[in-house]
Amino acid sequence: MSDVIGHAKTPSGNGYDEDKTLSAREVADFLRAHPDFFARHADLLEDIRIPHVQKGSVSLVEVQSEQLRKKVRQLNYRLSQLISIAKQNEKIYRVYTDLNVQLLTCQSVAEIQLRLEEVLQEKLDLASVALKLFKGPHALPELQRRLFVEKRFKNEPFFFGRLSQHERQLLFGDAVAESAALILIGNDEPLAIAAIGSNDASHFTPDMDTLLLKQLQQVLSFVLPGLLKY
Repeated sequence: MSDVIGHAKTPSGNGYDEDKTLSAREVADFLRAHPDFFARHADLLEDIRIPHVQKGSVSLVEVQSEQLRKKVRQLNYRLSQLISIAKQNEKIYRVYTDLNVQLLTCQSVAEIQLRLEEVLQEKLDLASVALKLFKGPHALPELQRRLFVEKRFKNEPFFFGRLSQHERQLLFGDAVAESAALILIGNDEPLAIAAIGSNDASHFTPDMDTLLLKQLQQVLSFVLPGLLKY
């Protein structure tokens, strides 16, 4: 007889040596490779116990069932989040669609400003909206206009993020704008900046999608020239 308990002798038909002492890691690897092992040896489940802090000793099936229930709860929570986001996105899409239609019927710059305020502040709960023209009696001074164009619109007609105190004052005055979305209006030449402010510093971020604001930019670029007699 061997002096070492479990010394390897003859391989069995199951692909492992019945008399070999196995480490916990080897057992775990084997079970991973044979996930149906306990289905083929269901009688073993009656003898297996796994310590559990809250419940004392529970069966492997109970632990597995609890893990599955936890995964289902997590998936349901994630699904609920996705549904909520989808509903919110649909609401925002409808708001912007209605806004674009209203802007096409505006007869003055003042009416455009009013429509922007009514829709974006009241329906989307944004803090502030401003339309700053580049020409006319209330236009941004040339130096300030160049500051925004060269600093914020180098590569595209949009900017999302936080502004300096000076920029906030120029665009929003005393209104709240912890983060902002800026839209450069105009096709052939810059005509104005549409500025939207939020009281949440993380609301507008550089990685935001521009689809809806691009549509707004196109509508304003179409409407404004006629109202300004360009």
